Amino acid sequence: MQLAETAIVQAGARVSATARLGDYVKVYLGASVGDDSVVHGMTQLWPGAQVGAGVIVGPGVTLAPAVGGGDCGIVLEDRCEVGAGATLLAGVNIGTGARVEPGATVAQNVPAYAIVSGTPARITGYVEKLTPDDNAGWYRQARFPATPSTVVLGVGGVTLHRFKYLNDPRGDLSVGEFLNDIPFQPKRYFLVMNVPSDKTRGEHAHHRCHQFLVCVKGSCAVMVDDGETRCEVLLESADMGIYLPPLTWGVQYKYSADAVLLVFASEFYEASDYIRDYREFNAVLAQSKLQQPG
Repeated sequence: MQLAETAIVQAGARVSATARLGDYVKVYLGASVGDDSVVHGMTQLWPGAQVGAGVIVGPGVTLAPAVGGGDCGIVLEDRCEVGAGATLLAGVNIGTGARVEPGATVAQNVPAYAIVSGTPARITGYVEKLTPDDNAGWYRQARFPATPSTVVLGVGGVTLHRFKYLNDPRGDLSVGEFLNDIPFQPKRYFLVMNVPSDKTRGEHAHHRCHQFLVCVKGSCAVMVDDGETRCEVLLESADMGIYLPPLTWGVQYKYSADAVLLVFASEFYEASDYIRDYREFNAVLAQSKLQQPG
């Protein structure tokens, strides 16, 4: 390992031979630092802190110790970045490829590839976004296409849908038909509402279940990820929907105060169908590719 003169690694701490530790970094027994990670100066890694591979920790980052001693439970997953002067409270998990902006105070888990900032830290974007082409870019525009349509987003099998929308003095109407407009027959639906603006929902994938999301009131952002490409979509009208096939990682956030999200699901609720860990999600994707013919 590359160790600054003032850095200290306690006996029994696990630090990769390819890691780099800056001035006045201290790694306590029970902490670990993975391959090719860089921990800049003035940071203490308390017992239980786990720094994955390719992680960058800026100078002066505070990892809060556990109250009453014991493991702090802070996990920095592979390739995430923590900016200078940030504070991570005990027990938080910073997801794969995520970025904590300088000075942020993180009190809850950060999803994979999310960007968080502020005190308390809130999601402000995602590290990688698909650049929409002319066909898929309509959902970012203030005006929708003149006619109902379905477009391929370019993230796995995710598609964006615009339904019929009728204006009427008696009240507006948006309509869609299962199988014709929504590509599966639902067995279940649920509504998400009253979500504080700093909270995220979803953060999982499904083995078998198909989902279709419509924000019937207000607006919310949906991030979809197929393990290689990810994109953020803003649902801001009742005639806009997004289809998430199985093995699509989805996160919903940036809820407006009045947002009501309607979700149709192809299966009854089954806890074992959920994949809630992003590392497990990538492992399942890799296994499914190995099982594909040819």
